[in-house]
Amino acid sequence: MDKNTIIGFVLVLALLVGYSWYTKPSEEQIKQQQAYADSIRLVQAEQVALREMEYQQAQAYTDSINKGKPAVDYGAFNALTVGEEKLYTIENDSLLVTLSNKGGNIVSVQLKGYLNSDKEPLVLFDQNDAKTQFTLVTNNNRIVESGSLYFTPTQITDSTITMALQMDSASALYLHYDLRKDAYMVNMSIEAIGMEKYLSPQMTSLDWSWDMKIRKQERSKKFEGRYSGLYYKFYDDEVENLSNDADDREDLSNRIHWIACKDQFFSTVFIAQESYFTNTQVESTISKESNYLKDCKVFTSSNFDVLGNEVTHFSYYFGPNSYQLLSSLDDNVENSEHQLNLEEMIPLGWGIFGWVNKFLIIPIFNFLGSFISNYGLIIFLLTLIVKLVLLPFTYKSYLSTAKMRVLRPEIEKINAKIPEDKPMERQQATMALYRKVGVSPMGGCLPMLLQMPILFALFVFFPAAIELRQQGFLWADDLSSYDAIFSWTTYIPIISTYYGNHISLFCLLMAIANIASTKISMDSQNTGQQQMPMMKWMMYLMPVMFLFFFNDYASGLCYYYLISTVLTLLQTFIFRVSINDEKLLAQLKANANKPPKKSGFMARMEQMQKEQLARQREMIKQQQKRR
Repeated sequence: MDKNTIIGFVLVLALLVGYSWYTKPSEEQIKQQQAYADSIRLVQAEQVALREMEYQQAQAYTDSINKGKPAVDYGAFNALTVGEEKLYTIENDSLLVTLSNKGGNIVSVQLKGYLNSDKEPLVLFDQNDAKTQFTLVTNNNRIVESGSLYFTPTQITDSTITMALQMDSASALYLHYDLRKDAYMVNMSIEAIGMEKYLSPQMTSLDWSWDMKIRKQERSKKFEGRYSGLYYKFYDDEVENLSNDADDREDLSNRIHWIACKDQFFSTVFIAQESYFTNTQVESTISKESNYLKDCKVFTSSNFDVLGNEVTHFSYYFGPNSYQLLSSLDDNVENSEHQLNLEEMIPLGWGIFGWVNKFLIIPIFNFLGSFISNYGLIIFLLTLIVKLVLLPFTYKSYLSTAKMRVLRPEIEKINAKIPEDKPMERQQATMALYRKVGVSPMGGCLPMLLQMPILFALFVFFPAAIELRQQGFLWADDLSSYDAIFSWTTYIPIISTYYGNHISLFCLLMAIANIASTKISMDSQNTGQQQMPMMKWMMYLMPVMFLFFFNDYASGLCYYYLISTVLTLLQTFIFRVSINDEKLLAQLKANANKPPKKSGFMARMEQMQKEQLARQREMIKQQQKRR
């Protein structure tokens, strides 16, 4: 990384800080938002407490039933709390979905065609990982959880099943499941027929509780955890998420379209179709178990018609976080309110970085993947294309550096004339020389700043690209994970904490290439001015920091940076050979003999100064006459 790169980073950071300061709300706005949030939390805390009491009541009843000693009389529902659990499956070419008659809900999902890091079939969750249930209010105002009731399966096919809570021959609550052909979507609907005899007429909604542990699927729990968490979409609004790096909780008063438990490459999404969730509380905690990433809890409500005039529709998405696949789910949805926008769960970067990924990197990546199966080759070609796109900016940056390099003898003459104890005069003389010959010291920074969106976009893109998952190249067997050539289990202080318990070869090669690039860049940029020791130290420190920072990252990203650095060195060599220093110096000297070109702005400024000076002289003359 050269000096221009560091300056580019600093400029980008300054822009981010400035934007954050500019958009910061006022103290009055913060107080208003806090007061509103406090009132919402108070109401929702009461709702959570009520739900918790209802849950404990239903759980106590279930326990008493299992012991053969009913604690509370649930009337007609008593008979449905006793039974034998049985499992049923529906499947297509993409999914194997298991349902239980106890609760009538989905208890396990396996994704066909995918394996976990242990090369076993990839299971999103099973009965030990997830529990979904809703609350029924009986006509005698008793609370019954669906997870305690035994349903009767009917209308079973390979891809459809209906779970019936049969009260009598004319009354039942039906849960219909329909697995779409060759898709990752399961349609679900809840229909009540004749249930007004058993359920409270005041029951206009279903209260849902959803607990799920997000499984560890990839090699590195620490790295996968950065991209795993609980996500949700506001109805006809943006997608947001709880913190992926810490325990978090939110009370959501607005309407919610869907809620998702997402890991790095796969998601389980609960979708309210043609409706929305209300009074939603979401919570995510980092799991202390080695095989899990997060523990997610959701409490929410959905519309429900006891009379059965309307059917409540839902959908589940169990599948990969593929940008192309998720965005295609909205292809036939014209109403913006019903669009899912599930692709927004994929972290592609905010603002311009996300645009670069969506409209440049991903299209190129998908195009190359349509006829090339080796993703190591695809990354190489993608890097080459990016370098070609940035070539004019890179050349301009190098040319600016070359101009300053050939002026080194002139700079040395200035340094010889002006003593070291007058650094300001030295700097002014140097800048005067640059202006005279037409050289801008910042000429290499602007091209670098223009490259930053692409560099940051690619940094975000590679860890999120499921196409790289378990794709091998050279010694790396998975480009979405680290490529360890040596590992150890012994804990080594500091090393194990900040570096890890393995050595990633692509990361090591990337660091070596960056050190070499830094050395060559510093030598080529030696303009005769004494460089600050701290700057030299920082420029060499950055590649070393990359060695620690990227050791646990996706090997595909390290491979990209390695190829990019090597291509940069190759470009530097070609530029150095193609640019003749003597001709360049002669051109600069010729520029010095030409009258300096003034911009329109500078010409107007000089004209204004002349006019102001003329007015001052005229005023002085008049004052002298009066005296």
